Amino acid sequence: MRIFNTPNNSITGFILLGFPCPREGQILLFVLFSIAYFLTLMGNGSIICVVCWDQRLRTPMYILLTNFSFLEIWYVTSTVPKMLANFLFESKVISFSECFLQFYFFFSLGSTECFFLAVMAFDRYLAICRPLHYLTIMTGHLCTNLVVSCWVLGFLWFLIPIIIISQMSFCGSRIIDHFLCDPGPLLALACTRVPAIELTSSTLSSLVLFIPFLFIMGSYTLVLRAVLRVPSAVGQRKAFSTCGSHLAVVSLFYGSVMVMYVSPTSEHEAGVQKIVTLFYSVVTPLINPVIYSLRNKDMKHAMKKFLGT
Repeated sequence: MRIFNTPNNSITGFILLGFPCPREGQILLFVLFSIAYFLTLMGNGSIICVVCWDQRLRTPMYILLTNFSFLEIWYVTSTVPKMLANFLFESKVISFSECFLQFYFFFSLGSTECFFLAVMAFDRYLAICRPLHYLTIMTGHLCTNLVVSCWVLGFLWFLIPIIIISQMSFCGSRIIDHFLCDPGPLLALACTRVPAIELTSSTLSSLVLFIPFLFIMGSYTLVLRAVLRVPSAVGQRKAFSTCGSHLAVVSLFYGSVMVMYVSPTSEHEAGVQKIVTLFYSVVTPLINPVIYSLRNKDMKHAMKKFLGT
């Protein structure tokens, strides 16, 4: 295990500053984020249960949605429990190993989400632009391969840079002015600046964001063109309704993530960093189940049956 280059050579962790405020404020934040975390687990867990329970939802679209909900559960779990613990306890130390494990899982799950959003856009493109060939193209075998590829690529994407950063020596203050182990604050604590690592991290972040994003935009451009050719207004509304939820999720996720990680070492103010990161790491997983449930008639119907209402 790497340790800090300090005089006594005894520091083996970082301090996550989080959201500094009086004790009463810490308790209030703990309650608010606990509720948000619980609702996130319930919402995404409900989607998984409903899809597994209702045989009619065993289609590629809902299989992808189930994996996406499973991903969201772990995505929010990679940061929120530690944040909640820091609200309750005065010691906000996170060990070196724990910090880099959080770093790895948070970024790996975020990368996986980018790939899943692209695959879900591809699925909607096939369903709307190639409806007669949808079942022959989007087979169970292809769907499984796409799901596995998303998970594998996501967890391999940042592996090497994270390993390299974990081997660096860190000097001076061990305070990270954030609620999670983020590459920007971590690299700022390094004893020596390594431009190659910063460039590599920035490049990988840009690629994992922009390649899926451009693919998604291309897919929905084709979808929009196909929808506008539908003579029936009812058919157009149905197609827009099917894609609307996915586009809403894409907009929320990419709108906030691109601000932060196109250039991981850019000098954003700490408060801005926290708020933007909070939005895509906590708020988006919380509202995604609501978006998918309210804008999808099949999901709403299955949810009502599942709940017995």
